[in-house]
Amino acid sequence: MNPYSVFAYISRFFFLLSLSTIIFHEQLRSNGRQTRYVNVYGSENFNTTPVDNLFGAGIGALNFLYQDQIYQANGQPNVTPEPGAMYDFIVIGAGTAGATIAARLSEIKDFNVLLIEAGAEETLYMSVPLLANFLQSSDEINWKYETEPSDKYCTGMKEKRCKWPRGKVMGGSSVLNYMIATRGNAWDYDRWAELGNEGWAFKDVLKYFKKFENIQIPELRKDKNYRGTKGPVSLDYAPFQTPLLKAFLEAGQELGYNLVDYNGEDQMGFSQIQGTLYRGYRMSSNRAYLHNGHIRNLHVSKNSMVQKILIDKNTKQAVGVEFVKYGRRITVYAKKEVILSAGAIGSAQLLMLSGIGPAKHLRRMGIDVIKNARVGDNLMDHIAYGGLTFMINTPVSIAVFNMLDISQPYMRDFFLERKGPITVSGGCEGIAFLDIDNPNKKYGLPNMELISLASSIYSMEATLNNFGLNQEFRDKFKWLQGSYSWGVFPMILRPKSRGWLRLKSKDPNVKPEIIPNYMSHPDDVRVLVKGIRAAIKVSETKAMRNLGVKVLNKTVSRCEKYPFDSDEYWECNLRSVTLTIYHYSGTCKMGPVSDKTAVVDPTLKVIGIKGLRVGDASIMPEIPTGHTNIPTYMIAEKASDMIKQEWGYPIN
Repeated sequence: MNPYSVFAYISRFFFLLSLSTIIFHEQLRSNGRQTRYVNVYGSENFNTTPVDNLFGAGIGALNFLYQDQIYQANGQPNVTPEPGAMYDFIVIGAGTAGATIAARLSEIKDFNVLLIEAGAEETLYMSVPLLANFLQSSDEINWKYETEPSDKYCTGMKEKRCKWPRGKVMGGSSVLNYMIATRGNAWDYDRWAELGNEGWAFKDVLKYFKKFENIQIPELRKDKNYRGTKGPVSLDYAPFQTPLLKAFLEAGQELGYNLVDYNGEDQMGFSQIQGTLYRGYRMSSNRAYLHNGHIRNLHVSKNSMVQKILIDKNTKQAVGVEFVKYGRRITVYAKKEVILSAGAIGSAQLLMLSGIGPAKHLRRMGIDVIKNARVGDNLMDHIAYGGLTFMINTPVSIAVFNMLDISQPYMRDFFLERKGPITVSGGCEGIAFLDIDNPNKKYGLPNMELISLASSIYSMEATLNNFGLNQEFRDKFKWLQGSYSWGVFPMILRPKSRGWLRLKSKDPNVKPEIIPNYMSHPDDVRVLVKGIRAAIKVSETKAMRNLGVKVLNKTVSRCEKYPFDSDEYWECNLRSVTLTIYHYSGTCKMGPVSDKTAVVDPTLKVIGIKGLRVGDASIMPEIPTGHTNIPTYMIAEKASDMIKQEWGYPIN
């Protein structure tokens, strides 16, 4: 269901939805009894009556629709360039990286910048944190990539294909993601430098993490060494914690772990998730960088599908971009540089369409080869096991039927006060970083992340749709929809498997061939199985047992032949419910010119091509020990400074 239609549905039918509940509650009140019961707010009375909730939600929904019009108007206007128009810089893609780079370059008033985005303007409903699940089902704002079928992973998905969502909207995937803000580990960036990428050690990039950050959490604002307080990207805890999160954090302490700022000095430990959030709303790159009034020297062309980068074959110089807007083909030119920020899929695809990539492959596609390069290789992603589910005997998880019942206070609290469970980042609440090979080690470099959910993937049909689970899973776990349950995603942090990406056609509208090659390295399976057991150990703590938490021992037919909790049992399930965590990276690898696998050099210039850079997650030589959205902001900030310096302008 489109999220926008959810609000329309509520505003139209709220009387019918809640009438019986209102009558029931009002009868209780008239009899002098109180409505005290256990719920996601804990064991407490609601401070409002059903009638208060009804009218508060109705008034709030109407105000929300009005605020949505203002929100969209705050975006940069949609400009259609004249054919042959000349710009200093052309930035392709207005996602996390592209919005950042375009905004930073436009700080130099001498620069004339064009930002090209295939999608439309972001809307306010996309900023409702809990609705992340619904957003990924939208054809309008999601590229809806899929991997090729495999018998090694995603075997529980339709046609054995993994769904790979990517944002097609102003703000890109920062509008679709689950808002989890992690930098990774200092070791990651020192490793990048060790691979020959001068200037990318942690001591070099820390200032960029701090530059874009505005941490809202009071106790973390005091850490001037690691945290930033003046940047455009707001990071915060969700204003609300379910009892499940509180128990998860207590469980970590029971197991001897610290509660940490995992973006500070020490990563290992347990924490509430720090999210790209501001006052209960999502903070996308579009909102952070481009909702700052009309930027006169920045032109933004929305609904514009780039076909290829124009490169002079003789000089090997990028000179412009060809794109289609509303059925019209337009060519624009760059005086200084073209910057490609279309993500690990889009950037690699556009380079190959433009003649930069594996020579044999391009020739098979009928594309003239301008530069033979390892574009599309080194494809990396973080994966998790999605089926780890626990039953609970108290109704303290987030259930959609409760959230949409406007006789209860959840909708009212969000619409009027920006608080309550609707502010939880896509239903993800807690996070833990562990070294599962050395469980007594509480400091250093983790290899496993646990994401604590506010329910489970089986409790809501929209989640099953997002992940593309097949009919057997839907039938077998249908009874869990609407139930109270808890889920944990054990996510491998440093996978050794690598995949690749290739064109299927020289037609830009044909999606590329994606082979993630998950779990091709046996050590990835080993680490993930140990991660599952680490999550089960968390469930066995006193804090979790107090909520009646019990692991669900139920699986699909292909895995039933293995004994529960055996390595074979978990490997079978891993290969069935293989969840991407949406961290596609590495397809335009950064490295020194001497590295034959590198596509861009440490200044992000495409090796062998003048006037062309790539600035997004595709340049990562190795995937960070955490989520990739925040590192992508860092890459974009550093890229912006390198470009300014290249053209003789100050970076302060």
